[in-house]
Amino acid sequence: MEAPGAAGDAATLAGPDPELAATMGFSGFGKKARTFDLDAMFEQTRRTAVERSRKILEAREREKEDQAEKEFRCLQPDSPASASSAIGAESTLTPRDAACSESEDSSDEELTGPSVQSQTSARGQNEDTDDDDDEEFIGPPLPPGFKDSDDDHDDDDIQEEDNVSALGLDPSGARLVTGGYDYDVKFWDFAGMDASLQAFRSLQPCECHQIKSLQYSSTGDVILVVSGNSQAKVLDRDGFPVMECIKGDQYIVDMTNTKGHTAMLNSGCWHPKVKEEFLTCSNDGTVRTWDVNNEKKHKGVFKPRSVQGKRVIPTTCTYSRDGKLIAAGCQDGSIQIWDKNMSVHTKFHCRQAHAPGTDTSCLTFSYDGTALASRGGDDTLKIWDIRQFKKPLNSAERLSSFFPMTDCCFSPDDKILVTGTSVKKGGGCGKLFFFDRETFQKLYEIDVTNASVVRCLWHPKLNQIMVGTGNGLAKVYYDPIKSQRGAKLCVVKTKRKERQAETLTQDYIITPHALPMFREPRQRSTRKQLEKDRLDPLKSHKPEPPVAGPGRGGRVGTHGGTLSSYIVKNIALDKTDDSNPREAILRHAKEAEENPYWVAPAYAKTQPKTVFAEVEQEEDETDKPEWKKRKI
Repeated sequence: MEAPGAAGDAATLAGPDPELAATMGFSGFGKKARTFDLDAMFEQTRRTAVERSRKILEAREREKEDQAEKEFRCLQPDSPASASSAIGAESTLTPRDAACSESEDSSDEELTGPSVQSQTSARGQNEDTDDDDDEEFIGPPLPPGFKDSDDDHDDDDIQEEDNVSALGLDPSGARLVTGGYDYDVKFWDFAGMDASLQAFRSLQPCECHQIKSLQYSSTGDVILVVSGNSQAKVLDRDGFPVMECIKGDQYIVDMTNTKGHTAMLNSGCWHPKVKEEFLTCSNDGTVRTWDVNNEKKHKGVFKPRSVQGKRVIPTTCTYSRDGKLIAAGCQDGSIQIWDKNMSVHTKFHCRQAHAPGTDTSCLTFSYDGTALASRGGDDTLKIWDIRQFKKPLNSAERLSSFFPMTDCCFSPDDKILVTGTSVKKGGGCGKLFFFDRETFQKLYEIDVTNASVVRCLWHPKLNQIMVGTGNGLAKVYYDPIKSQRGAKLCVVKTKRKERQAETLTQDYIITPHALPMFREPRQRSTRKQLEKDRLDPLKSHKPEPPVAGPGRGGRVGTHGGTLSSYIVKNIALDKTDDSNPREAILRHAKEAEENPYWVAPAYAKTQPKTVFAEVEQEEDETDKPEWKKRKI
């Protein structure tokens, strides 16, 4: 029989009191902990991975079969059944993509320029492709905002570091300035170059920002540098800074009230008539005019707006030929033109000039001021009459553009329009196309190089075309008869031979704190220093060759003429091993005893019998007192 107290303890151990648990707030106290079967979890994970891998392999096999079928259809273009089936299979693509999808699908991952948003959006509509891409990721879900570089064609994968992204020629045509994605700005002088075509100066004015635009002013004394930061710079003809635009306050909502740009610049140009004024556009949604003499604040602000009245980013901007109009191409596909003295409302605008979401890379006015050419990110080139700005006069399509600064320009006689095309990596040659302005018929095309054509510039005085490519080349096309100066000045000059003697001159050591008597004079020119050393008899003295055989003319021969040279020679020829000196000495003991030569003959008369010193016995110090004993 159990005691009542023991029964109460057993009830307490069996489970908690509901009222006490509710009062103390630990309703889950006393429950059994959850157990996990790790082996079952690992087995389930392995099965899931195997199933996903099987699906991926099946999807890849289906893609290979589809690709083989497409190639077979390309080999039989006359078959109506194959043509209709091909159109049906690619019904989710745009008409342009359907026409050239067979040649583009295999190399979409190897673009050599920034992404084309229209093509990526078209591919995004294909659900089968998206499903296959999603299945390839095995593991936790991707974080929000993650972009696959193969689908969106990020700049890191598809563009080269030495892309020539900016070109500028001064009005006289004497100097060319180039800039690229490697942050360098290089200066070229046609009159000072030879056939090697080497730049005479290279600098990085904007540190680690890609160069987007370079242009000489109307007088040619200063250069406008637009880079990836928010502050444009003005350099003189030798590359020294003249002014830098101020950076705006990014915490101000209304961009009119801030003094400068707050985001990355996209483009810029000089006023064609006023030499101190220039124009810039930025990702902060503004187009600003500046004065070189006032770097503390902009001169005027123009704000492009979308149809809903919202802020839109301008990607390119330019002045008209007389400087009275300012035009900007925006990311919503619109082209907006303002009167220079009225910055609130646009004077002309076209909302559907190019495809929305693409970067209009270039706007340029004709020399007569009535036409405007636009190069769009939707692979088109259009020409507009600004007096009837609702519809383009002519348009050319399928002109691929992967860069946000692809150019177009008019010929000096206003009859031809020129633009370049971009190519994928290993996808052929970038070309330069020439179109008739009136009929827009293709007159001519030039294969430039096996990379994209980014910049093109047709100089009116030189009558030469400068081209910047995606693989770091800056090419000049000229006519031997019709062109003037420019490249014709340097191609006729032979390459200068490198002087080998100049590389052997001593380096100049700068010691600014040394005394005047020990300070080396500064070397002005290597050639002058060589001519000066030639007149010095000590420096120009030819060293005499070594004497062969016995000495002559007060000069000792090579060897054997002196005792020291004889001893050195014999020591070098002695090959005996003296590693053990005691054995080496005792080796001659018997011979020295039988035939004494050094010591014994000297004492042969005075001391014929050798007498050695007797060894004294050490005294015993045990009996001596302590104070007489030697202290060790």
